[in-house]
Amino acid sequence: MEIFIVSFYSYILGSIPFGLIYTRIAGLGDVRKIGSGNIGATNVLRTGNKKLAVFTLLSDVAKGSIAVLITEKLYSEFILMSFLIVYLGHIFPVWLKFKGGKGVATFIGGILVVNYILCIIFLITWAAVVKVFKISSLSAIVAFVATLLATFILYERNLSLLMFFFTIFSIYTHKDNIKRIISGEESKIKTK
Repeated sequence: MEIFIVSFYSYILGSIPFGLIYTRIAGLGDVRKIGSGNIGATNVLRTGNKKLAVFTLLSDVAKGSIAVLITEKLYSEFILMSFLIVYLGHIFPVWLKFKGGKGVATFIGGILVVNYILCIIFLITWAAVVKVFKISSLSAIVAFVATLLATFILYERNLSLLMFFFTIFSIYTHKDNIKRIISGEESKIKTK
């Protein structure tokens, strides 16, 4: 019964499509019809509304943290499962025919609670790569790989296996971005 409860609230929280909700409320239409068609903060940024993109980012981080925090307090033995399910909820939301975002912000929210050191490693790597290349997808992939390596070196097997899954799955969800990076067509983050 506890597994069902944890799975249910983790998935429901993860599946809330904040990017889509916020862009519709702001009168910007369906964010899935622009850019990458993604519901995440990077695609919301393509609407030209930076504040909305930041709000989406923070909301997606928060839902990852909230799900894992609830689990930590009430069902601590299922914390890694909750982390995985909130992440998958963002990527496969039932409300959007299982076509959601790439889960990076929700991952950040979850890893912040599970292991803040790994969260710091992820964020520093992401920021360093984005500073040099200005490509969000490349930054995320490199940050996942760096965090995976750190997990294998520093932490126990279960967390390492979960981090391995996140890394492989992130590469999969970014497969179209990887093709565009290789062809030189991936869009860059505008700093102005």
